Amino acid sequence: MQQTTRTEMRPVKYHYADSFLCTYVVSVIAANMAELVTYPLDLTKTRLQIQGEAVAAAAGENGRVISRTQYRGMLATALGIAREEGPLKLWQGVTPALYRHVVYSGVRIVTYDTLRKNMMNSSSTGTSSENASLPIYKSALCGVTAGALSQWMASPADLVKVQCQMEGKRRLMGLEPRVHSAAHAFREIVKRGGVKGLWKGSVPNVQRAALVNLGDLTTYDTVKRAIMRRTGLPDCHIVHVASSVCAGLVAATMGTPADVVKTRIMNQPVDSAGRGLLYKGSVDCLMKTVSKEGFFALYKGFLPVWIRMAPWSLTFWLSFEQIRSMLGIGGY
Repeated sequence: MQQTTRTEMRPVKYHYADSFLCTYVVSVIAANMAELVTYPLDLTKTRLQIQGEAVAAAAGENGRVISRTQYRGMLATALGIAREEGPLKLWQGVTPALYRHVVYSGVRIVTYDTLRKNMMNSSSTGTSSENASLPIYKSALCGVTAGALSQWMASPADLVKVQCQMEGKRRLMGLEPRVHSAAHAFREIVKRGGVKGLWKGSVPNVQRAALVNLGDLTTYDTVKRAIMRRTGLPDCHIVHVASSVCAGLVAATMGTPADVVKTRIMNQPVDSAGRGLLYKGSVDCLMKTVSKEGFFALYKGFLPVWIRMAPWSLTFWLSFEQIRSMLGIGGY
């Protein structure tokens, strides 16, 4: 059977690997494989996004600024973490990151797939479903919706991950640790802000996820089809790599500002009522970041975001397609 791209409908033929549950499980497995491979870049990105406010916080709590942990770039930050905290600390917070994908990636893929099929069925009258393709604007709508819904559901795990990632930095700055494990972070968040506190920073988080999935799903599909159409290349690893790099660039460009805001809101200390001590909300965080650190502070961590998104997307889709092939079904 001729292999189709993800924005083309497969012939209607039931296979258990196409079922809701199997698609969910396969996407979670593929996402966790991609997460383990690229997680150090995510940790580096988070540290870069926080470093401007971390120094100010250190000065406020200790009365002095500790500059030895103030890194200026991605490589220096990653090497500093490995040297001062230990190489394994590059995977600090990976447990809640894996938990997150149990919700995020599973919901993301099955939501996108369901919406895509419904939109294809509603617009395929008089057209062979095997040859029909989803218009870009509809693919974009599916990607944005799937990203926003999945991230809102997975936001508590993302909050726990961000707080775990910053503990090594706090210890080096001489500050008291706030959390000791993912479970402890979860309990502390609920204790201080209630169940509602688990969704702190969810607004910029959802905005980021919507933009990132717009870049990842829609751009990947569009570039992949264009490359295959213009070059005559088959659906191979070369096409996957080129499409993933382009998708990662668009996703990183669109999503990094919201990612910076999300990270800072999630990492800020809170009072006894669960209210943030640094920012009132995402708009306040955005305005303070730009006014105090300049516009390009919104792109702190852009390079590791892009560098991570390209191999993450590539690893995810290669794993996803390979697992489906092992289950005896064709391309997604």
